[in-house]
Amino acid sequence: MSTDPTSRTAVITGAGSPRGIGRATAHALAASGYHIAVLDLNKEAAEEAAREVAARHGVEALGLAADVCDADAVDAALAAAEAALPPVGVLVNNAGITSPTRFLDVTSNEWDKIFDVNVRGSFLVTHRVAAGMAERGFGRIVFLSSVSAERGGGVFGGVAYSAAKAALLGFARSLARELGPSGVTVNSVAPGLIDTDITQGKLDEQRKAAMIAEVPVRRIGGVEDVADVIAFLARPESGYLTGATYDVNGGSHIH
Repeated sequence: MSTDPTSRTAVITGAGSPRGIGRATAHALAASGYHIAVLDLNKEAAEEAAREVAARHGVEALGLAADVCDADAVDAALAAAEAALPPVGVLVNNAGITSPTRFLDVTSNEWDKIFDVNVRGSFLVTHRVAAGMAERGFGRIVFLSSVSAERGGGVFGGVAYSAAKAALLGFARSLARELGPSGVTVNSVAPGLIDTDITQGKLDEQRKAAMIAEVPVRRIGGVEDVADVIAFLARPESGYLTGATYDVNGGSHIH
């Protein structure tokens, strides 16, 4: 089967937020020719994102409601996508939640919730689409990790968030070894401070200025900075890149 993006669908989870990385990624992949399936907890947001992407890029796009922690909901949403769109060639595990709670204050319920959405959610969606990718001999899977996983905490993420995002790095690397022979690549993207709905309004100007001063490129990242890297990894031509973590942090964390 052709690896031409125009004959493939890209699934992006958590892409309903208008100012999020997921939405920007949907646009970037559609601009590359991929058809788009948006999965989001918010049905209306998913459908609105799909309409926006289809109108702007002239591709097929479908917005679907799904709680990534619910195996049945994931299966139903992806079955609908498979019925309506070309075969899935790209998966971007973007859906996630953060928490600033300090470790000594975190409850077991909050810890489980952070891992459920970030790790179990990524497992359920990946497990559902990976077999088809392997059978067809083509796939690009990208996990959204975080600089918090690499440096041990960050601006908004506490221990639970950092641990969950670190789990995704191990998940991706191991999966890259297993799926590589089948023509499926698996990589991670680890953003630093990015201007999204999550960060909007949580930084006063003084703190924001101090943080920017610590970034070598002297600015906060935009969602397009992350989306463009994901689109690069999703190209058919990027088949020799796998098991890697791409840092998108303006040089704020260099290792």
